Amino acid sequence: MKITIGSDHGAVDLKEEIKKFLQESKIDVQDVGTFGNESVDYPDIAEKVCSDILSGKSERGIVLCGTGIGISIAANKIKGIRCALCNDVYSAKMSREHNNANVLAMGGRVLGFGPAVEIVKAWIETEFSGDERHNRRIGKITALES
Repeated sequence: MKITIGSDHGAVDLKEEIKKFLQESKIDVQDVGTFGNESVDYPDIAEKVCSDILSGKSERGIVLCGTGIGISIAANKIKGIRCALCNDVYSAKMSREHNNANVLAMGGRVLGFGPAVEIVKAWIETEFSGDERHNRRIGKITALES
């Protein structure tokens, strides 16, 4: 699996911890920044991560900002992206199983390293159920984009 990850300045430390976990799990990680504490705009980071998914460079993405809220809103503005802001393992699993989320959002000022890694682990290990009712709902979500 290949995952593109990106954060604004509010979640650089969390991004580095998640990236380390992914690499230790033998997952190919593309980091699109930011790489320091200097202020950057989270919509720019969301666009970079989502571009990799839509182009096929990555299968999934992880976006991070201070709360996860702003970057998840930005990611969800991009056609073809289903970004889930998750603060617990159950939501992460359901975002994959029921919604086939291709982007995970979290907040660097909301979650500690341990819980965030557990959320990522659950999210990457959970597959989409693919059943009829969830496919129908995802189809309706996709229709809202047009």
